[in-house]
Amino acid sequence: MKSKHNNYSNQTSNQTPLSQRRLKTKPTLTLLAILFVGNILWFILWLWPDGKQLDGGDEIVAAIDEKKITRQDWMAAMESRYGKETLQTLVNEAVMEKAAEEYNIKVTDEEIELEIALMRSAQDKTDTTIQELTDEELRQKVRAQLILEKVLTKDIVTDVEQVATYYDENQSLYNIPTTYGTSIIIVESKKDAQSVKSELEEGSDFSVLARERSLDTTSASLGGDIGFITQSQKNIDSSIPQAVQELSAGDISEPFVMSDGRYGIVYVKEVNDGKSFTYEEVRGHIERVLSLEQLPTSITPETFWKEFNATWFYGES
Repeated sequence: MKSKHNNYSNQTSNQTPLSQRRLKTKPTLTLLAILFVGNILWFILWLWPDGKQLDGGDEIVAAIDEKKITRQDWMAAMESRYGKETLQTLVNEAVMEKAAEEYNIKVTDEEIELEIALMRSAQDKTDTTIQELTDEELRQKVRAQLILEKVLTKDIVTDVEQVATYYDENQSLYNIPTTYGTSIIIVESKKDAQSVKSELEEGSDFSVLARERSLDTTSASLGGDIGFITQSQKNIDSSIPQAVQELSAGDISEPFVMSDGRYGIVYVKEVNDGKSFTYEEVRGHIERVLSLEQLPTSITPETFWKEFNATWFYGES
């Protein structure tokens, strides 16, 4: 996914300390892995909507000259390539849920909101993972991740002074600015931008026009969605934050010229007001971050399978 937004990105920051970079990238990378296996599972279930796995096995799904690929060939290949990892993820999630019940581990709405706010403020704008999830899907993924982290680190004790020091040294991470859920259409000329604006005023859907007209192929494939940005955003064209700060949720900007001479139109679908989190509000988050750094590599979700009598198709202990 990296560097696909080059046509409106102009720089990335290399000044962030290692500890902050690790904190920022961990949630998104984890969600990306979860989303990948989740999509594979969803795709398989979509192909087998009624669980009739043998029906239509000889159906031709592709042909190359005389060679035919059947649905059965297709599903066998998917099971071979992704089946074990997908099943392992499902078992792990179920085991973690049972472990959370056993150890009385809870995940609150406030914890989920904090993680989402941190993820959005730290999101690499070339990473489209968050945009590809609905709000409910995102909350479910974050909840599963929090359960996993809490179970795995339940026996690790963190030093109170170390937690306080971490907060003092990383306060900028917890002073989250106002973020704007933004979509964009980029066109070559002012004339093109005015044409797009006219279509929008006549009732055309922004996401549809973005797919049809925008020159930025990555965001266009997402209906123009470029995620949540801030007024002080540095790794995108400076004209975009300037445009969004004048808008409220539901507003569409006038055409504006970008630094490369092209024109943009932005749509703000959501505004999240900035917030500064206190030490008490983020203490649990920091404790988990520090505990995960101490977590022995031998402690994995599979460690708990035997305790909760987990078995699976592959027959491994």
